Amino acid sequence: MSQKTPETVSINERSKDVALEKERSDPSGQRLTTDTGVPIEDTDNSLKVGARGPTLLEDFHLREKIMRFDHERIPERVVHARGAAAHGYFQMYESLSEFSRAKVFQDPSKKTPVFVRFSTVAGSRGSADTARDVRGFAVKFYTEEGNWDLVGNNIPVFFIQDGIKFPDVVHAAKPEPHHEIPQAATAHNSFWDFVSLVPESAHMIMWIMSDRAIPRSYRMMEGFGVHTFRLINAQGKSRFVKFHWKPLLGVHSLVWDESQKLAGKDPDYHRRDLYESIEKGNFPEWELGLQIIEEEDAEKLGIELLDSTKLIPEELVPVRRVGKLVLNRNPTNYFAETEQVAFCTANVVPGIDFTDDPLLHARNFSYLDTQLTRLGGPNFNQIPINRPVAPVHNFQQDGFQRHSIPVGQVNYFPNSLGGGCPFLASQEQGGYRHFPQKVTGEKIRKRAESFQDHFSQAGLFFRSMSKPEREHIIQALQFELGKVEREEVRKRVIDAVLVHIDSELATEVAEGLGLSVPTATAVKGKLEKVAESLGVPKIDKSPALSMENQKKDSIKTRRIGVLIGDGFDAADLQSTKAAIEKAGGELVLISRRLGMVKGSDGQSVKVDKSALTTGSFEYDAVFVPGGAASVSVLKKDGDSLHFVQEAYRHCKPIGVTKDAAELLKAGGLSTPALGVVVDGADFNEKFIEAIAQHRHWARHDKDLIPA
Repeated sequence: MSQKTPETVSINERSKDVALEKERSDPSGQRLTTDTGVPIEDTDNSLKVGARGPTLLEDFHLREKIMRFDHERIPERVVHARGAAAHGYFQMYESLSEFSRAKVFQDPSKKTPVFVRFSTVAGSRGSADTARDVRGFAVKFYTEEGNWDLVGNNIPVFFIQDGIKFPDVVHAAKPEPHHEIPQAATAHNSFWDFVSLVPESAHMIMWIMSDRAIPRSYRMMEGFGVHTFRLINAQGKSRFVKFHWKPLLGVHSLVWDESQKLAGKDPDYHRRDLYESIEKGNFPEWELGLQIIEEEDAEKLGIELLDSTKLIPEELVPVRRVGKLVLNRNPTNYFAETEQVAFCTANVVPGIDFTDDPLLHARNFSYLDTQLTRLGGPNFNQIPINRPVAPVHNFQQDGFQRHSIPVGQVNYFPNSLGGGCPFLASQEQGGYRHFPQKVTGEKIRKRAESFQDHFSQAGLFFRSMSKPEREHIIQALQFELGKVEREEVRKRVIDAVLVHIDSELATEVAEGLGLSVPTATAVKGKLEKVAESLGVPKIDKSPALSMENQKKDSIKTRRIGVLIGDGFDAADLQSTKAAIEKAGGELVLISRRLGMVKGSDGQSVKVDKSALTTGSFEYDAVFVPGGAASVSVLKKDGDSLHFVQEAYRHCKPIGVTKDAAELLKAGGLSTPALGVVVDGADFNEKFIEAIAQHRHWARHDKDLIPA
């Protein structure tokens, strides 16, 4: 049998959409049928003996409809169950052929289709988006060489160093098994018991207790590949790499009070924000950043690259921005796409390989294994959202949910009856070749000494925070540990973890818990000797770790809540609306009731939200236009007063024009105050500048406001 020319595929931004289009079912203008295509006359009444008689088993439509309903649900993910996703593309700025042979990195003119899923980790599918938690950031690239899954988080490190501990940390973080409480929260006995006994978790605890764990939106959070991978070029040279996603909107967070209120008022806040932003054409964007380390330079860093509880400070290895990720299309069906998508860290393409990170190796096994139960068997990659755009030919056969239909009599290799096909691909023909790493050693259950530094980077993170960020970490620890019922666990977290990270941190947390802090001089000396023996670099601060040092020069996609009543100053609203929208922001009109509100010019505007269904925590800033009649109504309305008080306490920008300043006085708010802009010829410019700063933490009297 003569060999055919191997299938090839040309990738562009629409390649995956074209493939999915064949699978989509549009009911528009169609008749209702059974799964076998039989048209149905009545789907409201079962087949019975008489109008009041027994239902007949011969009613095949009833049986099919109920059977399908009974089996709609599949097992949710053990972790990352709560998620939202979108389609888009990735495009390089320049070729990276010097570093990797992966085709996705070669051509700057090519747009590689992607599907990206964001998620919380600990909560179930029904939990709230805004819980304090790690956020998953998983990207599936549909390349001409097959699927590459970069399965990361919004935090660059993890709780554990070895994957054998993964079941333990997840069990500890999940609801306690005897009463299944609490949901989507680590503020309980078992989690902090685990932390107090596993010092390698110290660095991750700092990130989780920081504002990074309560992002403003998926669009405004960083992503990280967590592990160290390899990039391999066409000549076979290997380099180590860390992957980063840098959001072009900057990195912003909620405050803890906001996240709790949002969980009640709008538990879908993050997935709604992602969906609506894309529908409005405000496409989320990130730049792919790489930290590339030459193999011969790795040991000089003094940082164990195989340790997933460590990061590489950007001051040591700068992040090189090499391409852009754009999300521009929402899924057409949540279950078929977002819920059924299957990511796996083992899905790599030629030019990308693994290192000996023991957590990564366990994930390579775990993700693949998980799909067998969750998606019903080994054919999950044939589900449309998981199916590669690249051609697939192998001798895997049969099993549950088989979609493709193999042709021919041959299902083994090597063969002659099928002409030897499908034949192997050499490296020159695109075949995957693992990096030929030399490995020697005895089989032992042990960790290298280089994994023993548990506290230096945790301390670096805390020291790198701004004063408000440090205060938030302390408050978060006081909240979490305050929920722990066992005093010995609370004390052990202080004595065995926090005191070794930072004395100020341990002292402040202990004071809030009514505990004493042991002196750590002797222990500190021991820890310093460990770090010194490992060559750990002495870095006092890493500015890149603080969100306060991230970009704050844009208000693009920011939402500004506008409080109005009948008689509002129409000219003020029109002027500020034009300025905000020109800068990329959005105004949302809020009043005591839905419908129309009449302005001072006699013209009416449509209200977007009623005060009953929203709160200041859903917005990035608050604007109150003048108008004596409108302000008079707002001053007498407790919800309106609470709205501005709450925004003030949360350090958000507030803008008022003319007599609207009276509303601030009625609420007991200071004017002037940091981030509060009151009227003036350059009001719009100053208000936009205040919004771009996101928060104004130095507002001195914020804690005095009863909101």
